[in-house]
Amino acid sequence: AGFAPARRILDLANAAPPGSEPSRADLAAVLARHGERAEDLSADTFSDADAAELRAAIRELRDVLTASDTDRAAERLNALLAHSGARPRLSRHDGHPWHLHVDRADDAGWGDWLRASSALALARLLSERGALAWGECAADTCSRLYLADNPGTPRRFCSPTCATRTRVATYRRTHRP
Repeated sequence: AGFAPARRILDLANAAPPGSEPSRADLAAVLARHGERAEDLSADTFSDADAAELRAAIRELRDVLTASDTDRAAERLNALLAHSGARPRLSRHDGHPWHLHVDRADDAGWGDWLRASSALALARLLSERGALAWGECAADTCSRLYLADNPGTPRRFCSPTCATRTRVATYRRTHRP
């Protein structure tokens, strides 16, 4: 199976909600679940400075992921793609299978890599659907981000649990004596 950069940025953003500072190890664990090799995530190759760079990129991408307006998200994605300044290319490095890169080079920093690959993945989803394929959970007590799995009815919640909790709360509020 190939890489899934759209799902990766959602998982990283959910691991780093606003106001939090996930550790290098926490970020490395998410990256490992998305196919990054353990030797690429050791403290020698993925340092605390690299983690800080990744957290900054996640904050920038969160602006796209929480946009409720398609035009705003598209403008932000275009800015991120322009900033990456590189052309898409297939890359096979460090024992990984062929995969798409849009960052400046195979040795680009973690933040540049995440901005470029995530912006391309999200732009592709937006262009294929003509609308946002992601969002922030509409539940009052949740700020998790989600990726819509199908183009059907627009999704509003990160999980069935949040959807049910919200419906029950609304029902109780409207049916109080």
